[in-house]
This record gives sequence, C-alpha cells and structure tokens, in this order.
Amino acid sequence: MSIITDPLFYAVAIPAILALGLSKGGFAGIGVLATPLTALYLPPLEAAALILPVLIVQDAISVWWYRKDYDPWNLKVLLPGALAGMGLAWIFAAYVSDAALRISVGVIGISFVIYSMFAYIPAEGRRTSAASGVFWGAVSGFTSFLSQAGGPPFQVHTLPQRLPKLTLVGTTTIFFAIVNALKIGPYFALSQFSMVNFATSLVLLPLAVAANALGIWLVRVTPMELFYRIAYTLVFCVSVMLLWQGVTGLMKG
Repeated sequence: MSIITDPLFYAVAIPAILALGLSKGGFAGIGVLATPLTALYLPPLEAAALILPVLIVQDAISVWWYRKDYDPWNLKVLLPGALAGMGLAWIFAAYVSDAALRISVGVIGISFVIYSMFAYIPAEGRRTSAASGVFWGAVSGFTSFLSQAGGPPFQVHTLPQRLPKLTLVGTTTIFFAIVNALKIGPYFALSQFSMVNFATSLVLLPLAVAANALGIWLVRVTPMELFYRIAYTLVFCVSVMLLWQGVTGLMKG
C-alpha cells in the first residue's frame, strides 16, 4: 500500500497533526489549523478527508477520557443544528468556495472575541438559548464538513457560558466526535477518500496519539482562568489566519 512520500507534504502535515492532538486533548480551536495547513499541499476537501481517520481515532481517545465531563443540554441543542448544517454542506460542497468559507468563519470568530472583550459578561457565565445552540450548531456543522473549521462557531455558543473547564472540553470532544463520524458516508459519496491518503493517515497516527496525550495533560494542569484566556486567544488567532487565507485566496482567484 503506497503512501504520500513528498517531504513537502510532511512539512505541513506534521504541524497539522500536532495541532489536532492539542485540540482534541482540550485546547479546542488550534485544531482548525490542521486542514488549512494540509490544504497547502492538497485540495481543501481532500485534505479534510485525509485528516478525518486521524480525527476519529483522536476522538475515540478523548471521548473515553472525558466521558464523564460534558453538558447534556448543550449537546441536545447543538447536534440537531450540526446535522442540518452538514446536510447543507453536502449539497453545496461543489458550489461554496474555500476562500469564502474561510472569510466567513474568520469574521465570525474575530467579531465574537471583540464583542467578548467589550461587552459585559457576568463572571459566572450565562446560559445561551436553545435557538443559539441550533443556529451555531448548524454553522459549526457546515464549516466543519467543508474545511474542519467548526471550532469558532461552536465556541460562540459555548464560551460565554463559562462552563467548568473539563465540562467544556468534554462537551466539545463529544460534539465533534459525533460530527466527524457523520462525515464518513458523505465523504465517500463525494469520492474524497483514496487508499494512498488512507495509508498516509495511518502513518501519521502514532504522532497523533502522542499529541493527544500531551493535550489532555496540559488541560489538566492549566488553571481555569488561564484556560479561558488561552481559548479566547486561540479563537482570535485562528480566525485572523482564516480571514487572511480567505482574502488572499480571493485575490489569487
């Protein structure tokens, strides 16, 4: 079974897998770097498909680790929206440009962080509405399906609640584990899997598991206030990167 052997691929794939591991370990947000990095070598949807087997293994590890730490209400309102968003993404996959998608997600994330900096948010957090969960779940499912960029929309709904650190991580882990599992059929239908890419994913798995373990350990030892500051900073930085990539992609097009 052949694999990708080009050193340029691994120059972008290894940092992408490390970012995914830290994200699945609990630092949600940084994982959105994975597909854009891999997309420097492969078409964006194919890059997302190559990463998917790695994501599913990392999801399994993280779901087991955080299986007792999650918020059922958030999953109940987010997942129906995510399913609808993924269905729309499947339908419009051939029509939505990667540049436009990245600009949209970037603007959402930046606006959210700026709002959070200047708006009054109670120290104990606030429960967002069910409608918010369905809407942002749909946006997250849509963007996750097309470019694994579902983190910022998901966090627009969850971060203002200031859930306990491990509850937030567990909710994030379970949500995206279900979303990623639901992508398998549509990706096959869109002919995005290949034996070469699948074999390459297997080669990257040991690094992915090690990075996952590092992320889990870092979350455990990071104080809650620092954890939330890191989370907001990651959302902002990743959103700026996505916006920049989208704008430059439009200019090249």
